[in-house]
Amino acid sequence: MNTIHELLRRLHMLFYRRQFHADLEEEMRLHLELREQEQTEAGVLLSESRRAAYRRFGNPTLIREKSYMAWGWGWLESLVQDARFALRQLWKTPGFTVTAIFTLALGIGANAAIFTLVHAVLLKNLPVVDPKALVRVGDWADCCQNSGPNTWHDGDYSMFSTDTYEQMKKNTPEFEELAAMQAGFENRPVVMRRDGGHEAAKPRMGEFISGNYFRMFGLQPAVGRLLSDTDDVAGAPVVAVMSYTAWKEVYSGDDSVVGSTFWMNTKAVTVVGVAPEGFYGDRMSSTPPDFYLPIATMPDEAGGKSFRDPTQNWLDIIGRVKPGTAMGPLQEKLSAQLKRVHATDPDFSAADIAKTHLVLTAGGAGTQSMQKDYASNLKLLMWISGLVLLIACANIANLLLVRGMGRKAELSVRAALGAGRGRIARQLLTESLLLAGIGGVAALAVSYGGARMLLMLAFPGEQHVPISASPSAEVLGFALVVSILTGVLFGVAPALMSAKAAPADALRSGSRTTAGGAGLLQLGLVVMQAALSVVLLAGAGLFAQSLGKLQHTDMKLESKNRYIVYFSAQTASYKDVEMPALYRTLEERFHAIPGVVKVGISTYTPMEGGDDGYGIQLVGQPNVYRDATNVIVNPEYFDSVGTRVLMGRGITAQDTATSPHVAVVNEDFVRALFKPGENPIGHRFIAGGHLATPYKIVGVVEGTTYTDVRKNGTHPMYFGPLTQPSEEGDADVIVVETSRPMSDMESLARRTLMGINPNLAVQRFETFEAQIAGRFTHERMLSTLMALFGSLALLLATVGLYGVTSYTVVRRTSEIGIRMALGADRSGVVAMILRGALLQILLGLAIGIPVAFYGVTLVKSQLYGLTTVSSDALLMAVGILLAAACLAGVIPALRAASVDPVRALRTE
Repeated sequence: MNTIHELLRRLHMLFYRRQFHADLEEEMRLHLELREQEQTEAGVLLSESRRAAYRRFGNPTLIREKSYMAWGWGWLESLVQDARFALRQLWKTPGFTVTAIFTLALGIGANAAIFTLVHAVLLKNLPVVDPKALVRVGDWADCCQNSGPNTWHDGDYSMFSTDTYEQMKKNTPEFEELAAMQAGFENRPVVMRRDGGHEAAKPRMGEFISGNYFRMFGLQPAVGRLLSDTDDVAGAPVVAVMSYTAWKEVYSGDDSVVGSTFWMNTKAVTVVGVAPEGFYGDRMSSTPPDFYLPIATMPDEAGGKSFRDPTQNWLDIIGRVKPGTAMGPLQEKLSAQLKRVHATDPDFSAADIAKTHLVLTAGGAGTQSMQKDYASNLKLLMWISGLVLLIACANIANLLLVRGMGRKAELSVRAALGAGRGRIARQLLTESLLLAGIGGVAALAVSYGGARMLLMLAFPGEQHVPISASPSAEVLGFALVVSILTGVLFGVAPALMSAKAAPADALRSGSRTTAGGAGLLQLGLVVMQAALSVVLLAGAGLFAQSLGKLQHTDMKLESKNRYIVYFSAQTASYKDVEMPALYRTLEERFHAIPGVVKVGISTYTPMEGGDDGYGIQLVGQPNVYRDATNVIVNPEYFDSVGTRVLMGRGITAQDTATSPHVAVVNEDFVRALFKPGENPIGHRFIAGGHLATPYKIVGVVEGTTYTDVRKNGTHPMYFGPLTQPSEEGDADVIVVETSRPMSDMESLARRTLMGINPNLAVQRFETFEAQIAGRFTHERMLSTLMALFGSLALLLATVGLYGVTSYTVVRRTSEIGIRMALGADRSGVVAMILRGALLQILLGLAIGIPVAFYGVTLVKSQLYGLTTVSSDALLMAVGILLAAACLAGVIPALRAASVDPVRALRTE
């Protein structure tokens, strides 16, 4: 009883003892100085200004102006004082300051990094004169040429023949300039070397353009001159313009490059100028052009068969419209012109011509193809990074609330000395904004590193993507706005709550209570963090599962010990009649390499991304009509990629130019054009385009995945022999199967091609495994970033829970001491603290799990094989969050259990 009586007596003394903290006198003195300064600003300064104005001017209007100026300077000085005081407060609490800045840097930096790509891909215009006046003729991007009725896009055209372009240019005065450029130049590099130098010929990106291309954009050269109309005529000297990036990086900005001769595809070309700095062409690409050449020189320089073929659509068109031009009538006029062009083509039926049309779109952004590939992903990432920033704000708000409670005595003294609530709130809000500003500056470094990581994830292996990771003016402005909004968001509530400090609290101990845990707002913030964290963690699990399903889909391919070599016979000046002999030589030379098992040659490989196709019609069955992809191959191609023949036979050496026209089709082709159980062998079909010779089906191969795993089972294809006429162009890819891994295969391939012809260069080399992995770049980027954002959210939520739990323990120190003095054991204290921590997480789970289920409906288009939150992803998210909650709660709980009852009652 004596012990209990002594404890109660000490508790009674503590509640009514008037004692201030050791540093309270300094705060009181500072407040008095601030108060005197405010009085000076409000009274003396204005009075002196008023008297001086009367003496000098005697004009009430000027007096008021001077008074307002004095008030303005006073307000500015007061703001500076608030900032200086806030800096001192932050300096006195380095742990809080570092934690807050680190949290803000991660939250703001992640958003700024995502915004860097969003701005470049979705918001930024081409670096040209008046980009808003540019109009692109067409609304989709495709590679690289096509012919015949456009059934895949239901008559919507975006690529055009040379003749069509010239007719549009001649008959459409609504355009100030109408320029054309080669579609899909990224897939047709040219081979370049400088005359007289010692450099080897290397593949470079070259784009063929009309002579008015640069004039249409309103550009001026960096060095020399740009192309003109006189360069784009038959018989003109062959010239080229080099990109600024190639001039700087490859030739070190050497002015002598202008006027020098280059050998391009074995032909001499004179470089007449360098394009302006920052210009990357008419569209944003991961491989922008290094050289720009006139369209009229394409037949000589690149063997351009499509240049004068009226049936071959191979040009993109972009123009600058005259002011006041209405887009609707112009679009109808151009569509009518296109109908007239196709009316003379025998491959077009009346129904095809009726559907023929085009759509005009804005051409100033130049990111049409990138927007198609990245827009949905970037928008999703902006929402996710916004959630992470919201969690960071909740975390900082919690820290400020805890800090405000710790400064309760100081704020009470300031209130007792006359400071109004608005003045105190302004001081605390200034501190929040200053903290957010410092966090925003630190976020720029995070933004730069994050943007570089995003570029590597989005464009793996590409070195010349025209997107800079360095913060631009727009990104700096974005970071500034986000920092201010963040400071206000997490600073207002703590400032208003702390400003409510009553003067009488200065006479009491504000740190002791037996009732106090964290406030309702603090607990609510932790619950919100937990809810958002489980949403992001579940999302990370879903995207990881989606990527796993994609990568482990049975694509019916064999990628082990397979190597892909890209070459171009056109750049080495091979003619059509020489191609069969070249193919035979390639097979012989590569088979001569020790370890080589199979040598496949084709127009493109399964996961390359090419998808050229035509309308298919079975002979004798006019109502059976489907689109199918065409690939021409040699006899060893199917074995080289691991595709098995299921019925009939594959392509053989007996399929020559003089033998019957044959084709091998895949399972999807059979399902699409034949009835179940019907034998397709022996049937004939006609492919669209200008080739009228029917194909005879001689075999069926399994449905190997081509282009996109999502098309598995719905991708009709037919394969023709290299040696027979085909709609497709020349084969330019070799698939080499070896008996063992060969690390020197690339150098062997280069030597083999150069041994055949010194101008036959390897344009690209990769393993088959790398090519397949490259088809999952977007999915891998989303999965990686979701995992990073989920981990960041978990870290912030854990820190927030730990902070609130620790604060609760400090606030309840006296209560815990009494409990233990009255017989409570340590395990009971630990359980009590953990219950409080886990309760907050469970409330967060109760909110977050339904939100996660709803969120899947918004992103299911980004997922493969998943339509709702899987139990595995949900259990993983819940388990990780509960484990983090236990970790965050157990440390403060153990600290509470070690409280000495006597010392607890002495704690101030």
